[in-house]
Amino acid sequence: MSEETKIQDSVEVEQGTEAAAEANETISQDALENIVSIKKGDIVTGTIVKIEDNQATVSLGYKYDGVIPLRELSSVQHDNASELVEIGQEVQLKVVSIDDEKEKLVLSKRQIDSEKAWDSLQSKFENGETLDVIVADVVKGGLVVDLGVRGFIPASMVERHFVEDFSDYKGRTITVKIKELDRENNKVILSAKEVLEEQFEKNKQAIMAALEPGQEIEGTVQRLTPFGAFVDIGGIDGLVHVSEMSYQHVAHPKDVVSEGDKVRVKVLKVDPAAGKISLSIKAAQPGPWESVNGKFNTGDVVTGTVRRLVSFGAFVEIAPGVEGLVHISQIAHRHIATPFEVLKEGQEVKAKILDFNPAEKRVSLSIKETEEAPEAAPRAEKPSRAPKEDLNNPNVSLSNQSMSFTLGERFGDKLSKFK
Repeated sequence: MSEETKIQDSVEVEQGTEAAAEANETISQDALENIVSIKKGDIVTGTIVKIEDNQATVSLGYKYDGVIPLRELSSVQHDNASELVEIGQEVQLKVVSIDDEKEKLVLSKRQIDSEKAWDSLQSKFENGETLDVIVADVVKGGLVVDLGVRGFIPASMVERHFVEDFSDYKGRTITVKIKELDRENNKVILSAKEVLEEQFEKNKQAIMAALEPGQEIEGTVQRLTPFGAFVDIGGIDGLVHVSEMSYQHVAHPKDVVSEGDKVRVKVLKVDPAAGKISLSIKAAQPGPWESVNGKFNTGDVVTGTVRRLVSFGAFVEIAPGVEGLVHISQIAHRHIATPFEVLKEGQEVKAKILDFNPAEKRVSLSIKETEEAPEAAPRAEKPSRAPKEDLNNPNVSLSNQSMSFTLGERFGDKLSKFK
């Protein structure tokens, strides 16, 4: 290689080195220009690049990454940052503090979410809108939800009915309405019960409009009271009064049904204005008179129970819901002034059917016909008359002649005074 060639190669190498240096300087300058400039209070957008239990790391394009402490991720308490964000998620944040010497950048997602939430909540509150929320925590007195701000549902506003244990409500999605909104005090009170009540009333009116007296439907016994049973017939309750539970006398509804029982009922009355539905269990069952048709005949002796006593007789139940009358004249062979002399309610008796007419729902009974009539008492002999006195008896001092006299002989002396 000639000396001239060597010099030429050397020049090209130097030129290449200078070009590379210039390129590197240009790249570094571009990188510096792309590094964002931020200060406390700024709103920035970043990407989640790392999640730990108590914080999330965010890349902002700043010279070092920032962190979001767990307390700055949400307005409500959570156990782990992974419950709130995920890697790769883009989030809007507020700069809380910067320390370039320690390369410490603290950011807040909570503050941004809160500011956005208040405007949205105010609009929904004024318009009476509903919103779906997820229960974040169960605390004493109610449920906590994350709306961007902390929302609270008091225990009395969770359901239409009383709830003793809310432990399984965490994580549930609930539809609520805003009952109270106080931005100054950071207070948001919600109600799920109000939404449920509105849905219930709407459903109730629709069901009541479709019901007609005489209609038979299936229902579920919801609760029992001394005066009857409330039966769910598709989202609303109707009342089966205790008198409509059975053709037999019922002391308490629990003697016939239990909560949760499936029953068939007949609609007796629908009152949309009062929101009341009257139902009957017994009316949806075959009547007692239909079930005994052909079971009894005139002349049969049956066993029954005295249900009622009245002045003119006694009503005796000979089958469930089937009562016959024992007239007072058919109670006993002897004369009685009132049935109470012989019978008492609840007493079991034997009776003979004198007349059986299921079409007219009438039975005539006799108790005395099942008993043998007592023998007639022997008639008392009349006392004999005293024997006539023999007037010719020498032992008698008086005779017919001595017993007879005239008025003249009796009053002669007194009459002589008037002569």
